[in-house]
Amino acid sequence: MIIDIHGHYTTAPQALEDWRKRQIAGLKDPAAAPRAADLHISDDEIRESIVANQLRLMQARGSDLTIFSPRASFMAHHIGDLQTSQAWAAICNELCHRVATLFPDHFIGAAMLPQSPGAPIATSIAELERCVKEYGFVAINLNPDPSGGHWTSPPLGDRYWYPLYEKMVEHDIPAMVHVSTSCNACFHTTGAHYLNADTTAFMQCLTSDLFKDFPDLKFVIPHGGGAVPYHWGRFRGLAQEMKKPPLDESLLNNIFFDTCVYHQPGIDLLARVIPVRNVLFASEMIGAVRGIDPTTGFHYDDTRRYIDAAPQLTDADRQQIYEGNARRVYPRLDAALKARGK
Repeated sequence: MIIDIHGHYTTAPQALEDWRKRQIAGLKDPAAAPRAADLHISDDEIRESIVANQLRLMQARGSDLTIFSPRASFMAHHIGDLQTSQAWAAICNELCHRVATLFPDHFIGAAMLPQSPGAPIATSIAELERCVKEYGFVAINLNPDPSGGHWTSPPLGDRYWYPLYEKMVEHDIPAMVHVSTSCNACFHTTGAHYLNADTTAFMQCLTSDLFKDFPDLKFVIPHGGGAVPYHWGRFRGLAQEMKKPPLDESLLNNIFFDTCVYHQPGIDLLARVIPVRNVLFASEMIGAVRGIDPTTGFHYDDTRRYIDAAPQLTDADRQQIYEGNARRVYPRLDAALKARGK
């Protein structure tokens, strides 16, 4: 089985975006604010949006199951207040649940949290538990910067985050550390802010004692880990200067990296530098980079091709990356698959 751990509902029907625009307009004119019940998306519309897009590409590229979460750039936690985010997260998560219900063999959910700048992270726990208990979601997306590129929240090692971590450990779910839209003109959303955040999250963990307090906590850092694999020597050296244990002891039992790296040399480097047990297959297909690479003739986000072609990987390595690691890092996913006889 080939499990893609990084998928977003980027092709949701237009009605979702229209509802969001009304919600944002309602921040200035409360009379214009929509109710959740005002959003009408039929099962047939959901089927059409998936069959013609994600499912078509999964079948063409040979992946079987995607961990599916709301569109990352749409999370936009900096817009409105906590109530705004709570309503928006609930709607987006429900749509992903409907996708997983309509296509149970191909999709399983991961939750967007209703984070809001300045709000206690504990205010996100109710939505987390609803998605795990009612929807059977297997993970969450955690935004380390709900301010949208201004980084006003405490670092991930701060006790501010601990109530959420306690629930993650209780429910045995990992978090993909994934920011959303940048509203800082210095940081392009997908070309800078995402990769900056990946690198920043790793460094925040390196400089903290987070995993001493939560030895079972698991983070997935997407987009190949940002700058981390490329600058692995820098991080090893910094840890050494800080009198920290080696990275494979202090971080690699808890931090994992996906394969959303859109060229062969990048995947080759990731697979050489990061232990195979810490690499999970992902594509983020129909995401930030949707075009065809003119040097190969294939889509940039057709990441299975890179894993298959990586010269240093054995068949056993590929099995770990494609399936084994995902089952280990996402225990609820493993349990769901076993319940289906897979």
